Amino acid sequence: MRKGAFATGVYRNIFAEMGYDEQEVEKRKEEIFHTLFYGNEEERIYHPVGSDMGYIEDTGNHDVRTEGMSYGMMMCVQMDKREEFDRLWNWAKTYMYMEDGENAGYFAWSCRTDGSKNAHGAAPDGEEFFAMALFFASHRWGNRKGIYHYSREAQEILHACIHKGENGEEGRAMWDTQNYLIRFVTDVDFSDPSYHLPHFYELFGLWAEENDRLFFKKAAAASRAYLKSACHPVTGLCAEYAEFDGTPYESDGKMWGGRHDWYYSDAYRTVANIALDYQWFAADEWEKQEAENVQKFFCETLDEKDRDGVYLTDGTVLKEKALHPTAVISVNAQASLAAGGKNAVSCVQAFWNTPLRTGDRRYYDNCLYFFAFLALSGNYRIY
Repeated sequence: MRKGAFATGVYRNIFAEMGYDEQEVEKRKEEIFHTLFYGNEEERIYHPVGSDMGYIEDTGNHDVRTEGMSYGMMMCVQMDKREEFDRLWNWAKTYMYMEDGENAGYFAWSCRTDGSKNAHGAAPDGEEFFAMALFFASHRWGNRKGIYHYSREAQEILHACIHKGENGEEGRAMWDTQNYLIRFVTDVDFSDPSYHLPHFYELFGLWAEENDRLFFKKAAAASRAYLKSACHPVTGLCAEYAEFDGTPYESDGKMWGGRHDWYYSDAYRTVANIALDYQWFAADEWEKQEAENVQKFFCETLDEKDRDGVYLTDGTVLKEKALHPTAVISVNAQASLAAGGKNAVSCVQAFWNTPLRTGDRRYYDNCLYFFAFLALSGNYRIY
């Protein structure tokens, strides 16, 4: 059985394996970070505020989301950018953290760029990325006082995520504590396959509060099993939202902004997460097959004209077009952390030849783009 980077300390550099110049890879990595954080107004997504804060803007929706803030923090800790990390965390704690109401202890999933809240609900993908980025910051830079005691902050987030609502407390946990599966949002009983991060949960099982560690070990196993049911056995595609049994979630088209039973924006992250889990832990050889299935679908099954489309999980091509085509190219490349063969090579080549996206919709695409670049260059690491 192959051992992952957690056991070996060795992170594959797919670019180097394919013969790309290592100095050019390093240069491009630095350029991507600089573009996202300090590029011109058509490029950057990061905005410093005052002397000690900053935010990541969802440029398509012109708001600030826990998704983007936690993504930005993960980028910063991977790149050893402590000042930007602390600015983002300070903004999130100042404006997004909720101290009262049914979601006290969570972060408001959307705020305006002035810090006022658009909503008082929470999105679990933000919390889990916040916690992981904070643990890495603790291990890479050490803890300080107050909100910069990173490991304590991470533990408090995770404790709320699985204990909220106990003993008559208002609100609900972000995980279903019976099946160990993460919810789409706290007040529903279905999931989002792209929220499932078993590679994070393995580490939470080591670093969360001692009494919470077993829960996250079980959550890692539950998520790996869930992903097998949520991802189509031939195409590898999953729906944006799925029931706890893995079947696509079908709504009336009015809730949650429209339909989500298809392979569309959120869903793209799933194969990237699976591949990173394989890179870090190599816990299940199914992940290799899943990555290869997705790449085969895009490289061999689809007509080239349909590669920027929207699909049902069985591969049926719909009339809509992808909102985030650069994200698709990025995650298909990241799948090569697990996949092998000619499609793995061609997906990485296509990614290397694809520039960062510009314009209003650049935020989501370029976040997934940078994560893919970090992963493929061996720089998306456990700290």
